[in-house]
Amino acid sequence: MDNERQQDTRSRRRVLAAAALAPVLAGVPAGARALSPGPQDRALVEPVMTKLADWADVGEALGRPGDIRRFMYHTGLPRRDLTVFSRGIRINPALVLGSHVSFVRYADHSTLLMGDAVVTERELQHFSDVLQEHGIMQTAIHKHLLAHEPDVWWVHLHAHGHDPVTVARGLRAAFDCTGTPPAEPTTTSSPPVDLDTAAIDAALGVKGATDGEIYRCTYVRRETVADGPVILPPGLGATTSVSFQPLGGGRAALSGDLVMIAKEVQPVLVALRRGGVELVEVHHHNLTDEPRLFFVHYWAVGVAVSLAKAIRRAVDTTNVVPMPGGAA
Repeated sequence: MDNERQQDTRSRRRVLAAAALAPVLAGVPAGARALSPGPQDRALVEPVMTKLADWADVGEALGRPGDIRRFMYHTGLPRRDLTVFSRGIRINPALVLGSHVSFVRYADHSTLLMGDAVVTERELQHFSDVLQEHGIMQTAIHKHLLAHEPDVWWVHLHAHGHDPVTVARGLRAAFDCTGTPPAEPTTTSSPPVDLDTAAIDAALGVKGATDGEIYRCTYVRRETVADGPVILPPGLGATTSVSFQPLGGGRAALSGDLVMIAKEVQPVLVALRRGGVELVEVHHHNLTDEPRLFFVHYWAVGVAVSLAKAIRRAVDTTNVVPMPGGAA
């Protein structure tokens, strides 16, 4: 009798395992809309809106001007000092070399910092040491590009507490150990991008925006996303981005990342490869997010509108919507 029970149990497990793997092996999305609803059964702290003046002391400590993007006080630190080539293409800093940090204030008067820093391999270890000296966490260290020179790394930053000025001072000390150049005066408008942006928007189903010579489209997760005890506002730490660098003749270099929950990872990877898009890395950006999020960074070169259509097929296997108000 015990042997029969064990055989029956093993048989059921084999059937369940085969059913779970079948959609992946077939290369089709496995219930792409039957997704985790997000954090449940616990009280989460809501972000609150702020004004630019509320962050004057943080901006002074950071030594950089910032701006307000919905709930976020955002500061960009592009690596204009670097000349980076990938696959023979000179990378525009706005495509993928833009360090940035964002602060969000919460209803319990705490402040969350999240950011992404671009550092060279020679800078990485000292940069890490200074962050740690100032209590700023590193939640990911990875690549956004395939073969490229010089070697560049991307470091995700995190801090949560009640003293954002001290955090800003720590960030400044860390960035001062790198070749990150000083801020330049901001421009009120960007020149037209040499791409058929209307066709790109139609292919992706989202209105993009220009960032210098780069055209970028952004999506956010439908679910409520939490990081530890706080809710992440849309656009912070849980976005899918699609960035085009014009190469002339309607062609572009494409770089970006897709945000996914676990069950979406394989359908996304299959869709990207079937669209001729190269995979760079799959990883986390955060340590305590809920639902647990994964990111795939990708790269492609080709006709921009065709690439947009390929990316759209991957995006459609995930639970995202266009970023409110356009690209971040």
